[in-house]
Amino acid sequence: MADVADDIEQRLYTVPPDRFVAARDDAVAAARAAGDRDAARRIARLRRPTLAAWLVNLLAINRPELVADLVELSAALRTAQRELRGERLRELSNQRRAAVNALVAAARDLARAAEPAVAAGKLPLPEVEATLNAALSDADVAEQVRSGRLLRPVSYAGFGEVPRPQLRLLTGGAGPAEPAAGPPGKGGRERPGEERTEPGRERAERERAEEAARAGQRRELTRELAAARTRQKRAETDLRRCEAAEHDGVGALNRIEAELAEVERRRAAAEEEVGRRRTARRAAERAASTARRHAGEVEAAIEAFDAETVPQAARRADSGSAGRRPAPKERRRG
Repeated sequence: MADVADDIEQRLYTVPPDRFVAARDDAVAAARAAGDRDAARRIARLRRPTLAAWLVNLLAINRPELVADLVELSAALRTAQRELRGERLRELSNQRRAAVNALVAAARDLARAAEPAVAAGKLPLPEVEATLNAALSDADVAEQVRSGRLLRPVSYAGFGEVPRPQLRLLTGGAGPAEPAAGPPGKGGRERPGEERTEPGRERAERERAEEAARAGQRRELTRELAAARTRQKRAETDLRRCEAAEHDGVGALNRIEAELAEVERRRAAAEEEVGRRRTARRAAERAASTARRHAGEVEAAIEAFDAETVPQAARRADSGSAGRRPAPKERRRG
């Protein structure tokens, strides 16, 4: 039964979002009628995707080979960025743009084939593109996209992993490094007891210059460290604020979706009640029509009866008066 539930779940995520709730409820009712309560509970927990997430799910379900290529490309991009391989990174970046553009076009074509009415409107293709770019930058997002069960689009502010800065401490100025100790006459330091060819004053000036250069480099690195820590603190503060805002947004979205589900349930119940009342009204109309027709028939029968009965009574009255002789008049007595 798990495979059946998987198939139903995949089919539901190809249904346009405006019909998702009704299709999910029908699937839950079918699973309950089949006696599969586990599948019914699992299907009932499915959430409706946004329009942009639906487009990405269409890609993952109908064009899995393109999404698989995207996942492989994302891994290659992260490797190239970690290794700071510039030429390879530029090549992969061109492939990334081409792959994302092809996937966005495929999503638009799939939407037109699946639901022309939805595709006729303005599709959120920029959100689809942002989600695909996020999948290229984050392995977890890539797996979510590949699953075909995405609920909302994803965005990513940067691209790839942030390389750590390579810091190198330079000593002795920008010139060549101080040669290692070696035998005299081959660029090495003088051995104790040997005569020094460099005058002491010039040597002291050179050492002071080197010391000043090292101190300047130290101050520069200290300032850079302070600036980096300040940027880090601001970035971490922004991250916490964004995480809190995202959490609040997810909570608000969950509440809205719960309210929407309740409204959908009430709408379905209201539609069912309207259907029952419409059926009752039509039955009442038929009964009223039948009653009116019967009343008319009875009225017509009464009129016909009256029309036939009155002339017969009149004829009987006329025939009775004709058979009687008038009474003789009494004679007057004189």
